[in-house]
Amino acid sequence: MISKPKRKKAAAPAGAKIGSGSRTRAEIGLGSPTRAKIGLALAGGGPEGAIYEIGAVRALEEAVEGLDLNDLDIYVGVSAGAFIAANLANQLTTAQMCRAIVKTEPGEHPFVPETFLTPAVGELLKRSANVPGLLMSALWDFTSHPGEVSLFDALTRLARALPVGVFDNEPIREFLAKIYSIKDRTDDFRRLARPLVVVAADLESGQPVRFGEPGFDQVPISQAVQASCALPGLYPPVQIDGRYYVDGVLLKTLHASVALEKGAELVLCINPIVPVDTVRGVASGEMPKGFLVQRGLPTVMSQTFRTLIHSRLEIGLAAYASRYRGADVVLIEPERDDYRMFFTNIFRFSARRAVADHAYRATRRELLRRREELEPVLARHGLKLRLDVLEDTARDLWSGVSLATATSSTEVVREMDATLTRLESLLKGV
Repeated sequence: MISKPKRKKAAAPAGAKIGSGSRTRAEIGLGSPTRAKIGLALAGGGPEGAIYEIGAVRALEEAVEGLDLNDLDIYVGVSAGAFIAANLANQLTTAQMCRAIVKTEPGEHPFVPETFLTPAVGELLKRSANVPGLLMSALWDFTSHPGEVSLFDALTRLARALPVGVFDNEPIREFLAKIYSIKDRTDDFRRLARPLVVVAADLESGQPVRFGEPGFDQVPISQAVQASCALPGLYPPVQIDGRYYVDGVLLKTLHASVALEKGAELVLCINPIVPVDTVRGVASGEMPKGFLVQRGLPTVMSQTFRTLIHSRLEIGLAAYASRYRGADVVLIEPERDDYRMFFTNIFRFSARRAVADHAYRATRRELLRRREELEPVLARHGLKLRLDVLEDTARDLWSGVSLATATSSTEVVREMDATLTRLESLLKGV
């Protein structure tokens, strides 16, 4: 069975949550403790979530002997997690993705802020062009039905002129299509060595769609990821074969059940989306009372969204216990008092280095702290925790991927931050 990961009662750094089955491999007829069928399920979280997941998967791969994140049995991704899962399935290593955060990888297409943060100028202009017609229609309706239609009711149709996305997600598709066209990679689900499932939601029906499975495996991986990342309000829906698709996180947070349905005995899950708990911060004086309210509508909406998403995740994990007996789930996510993860501006890529390093260090700390619980879980599946790596206090994310710790001051980062500043200026004028 799969048990729900227990939340620590005391304050603790961000890190891993482990839910494990109670039955051994022998009890479920799997024989000796050799390498099991392992799946990876990655949730969303926007640009910040993708960066967090890069740091977390790097820490996980370093810390677990026998784990190769480019050679798993099934990859499942939704939203930002689809971006990372597709890269891993396409043989981009965790080290390559870490390096790409802060510098241009030799022989690769540059990973720049414009990939995620290009303003949807075309969408805005198209919607704006509809304003005169909508306004005339509203006034005609108001004057033609005196006493029946209020001016406010008539003017509500102007909402149709609002853009359905602030940013353009076509650069995401273009970026992935380019990097999947080189170095023996592929933009075709059917040509991957290992199964990849990218989950999106059909906007018209509200049903989940699993790109990569039969019937949906002809869609390019890059376009499937684009659709899965199309969070309403942030990015516009993506049209594929006459249907419109949006972010799959609207239906489920992780979609780990996809991997479990395909026979995965161990599913590694990463979820960057957790609500913040400011109670300790207020009690200690670090934060004022009513702190979230004081930060305005975006923060209140973020907390609401995160709370809904995370409560649904907990319900899903509890359901897996009876549906997938004998399977193990390892869940990695930030702690609720991890203020850095909550209050980092997801649109400011200058914080990407700090977020990745934070996720890497926090995951290492938690894996080490919970080693007594984790070791038997891994052993059931032919894996082993590398205590020598976890106990190496001198180890950091950047030295492990052949980057100096001081890289943040390089010209590459300065240029990328300058680009973001220009983008922010442009957004203010839109």
